[in-house]
Amino acid sequence: MGNRSAEIHRETKETRIRVWLDLDGTGKAQLKTGVPFLEHMLDLFCKHGLFDLQVEADGDIEVDDHHTVEDVAICLGQAIREALGDKTGIRRYGQAWIPMDESLGQVVLDLSNRPHLEFRADFPAQQVGRFDTELVHEFFWKLALEARMNLHVILHYGGNTHHRIEALFKALGRALDEAVAIDPRVTTVPSSKGVL
Repeated sequence: MGNRSAEIHRETKETRIRVWLDLDGTGKAQLKTGVPFLEHMLDLFCKHGLFDLQVEADGDIEVDDHHTVEDVAICLGQAIREALGDKTGIRRYGQAWIPMDESLGQVVLDLSNRPHLEFRADFPAQQVGRFDTELVHEFFWKLALEARMNLHVILHYGGNTHHRIEALFKALGRALDEAVAIDPRVTTVPSSKGVL
């Protein structure tokens, strides 16, 4: 299987980001972003996907959290793509349904090299703590774009906004874990085109 890890650095006038990801980890997260709710969601993503992840982000959070959340998603997407290499042997598709108390979230994805986000979720509250909930869409969109995955995010129902978002991040971890898993029966790239 080899080493399926990657480290990405990104520096702009608004942020400095370092992301290290191991797809074959044990669910350990070391997160320092200045955005507590994002760290909580990334921790859940790692625990349920069994990924090891380190994120160090220094962003202009005195303005708002937008640039930090966006650039962390960009770097995480790039790390996923780089860690996968040519994608030989992977399952490619993944899906997960996750209940979080009264909420039910679903994520279905394809590591297709054709980025697309279908986002069917809304949130009753505009903020959880100080976190703007519109940034959830921003995170998933930039992740799909940079990982070059086809990503469907569906919130079927729920009451509490925190629970709604948590169900989606847990489902993302489980679905991605399924998609990146090595299937011993697959000896090439899982595509009739011969390339992903």
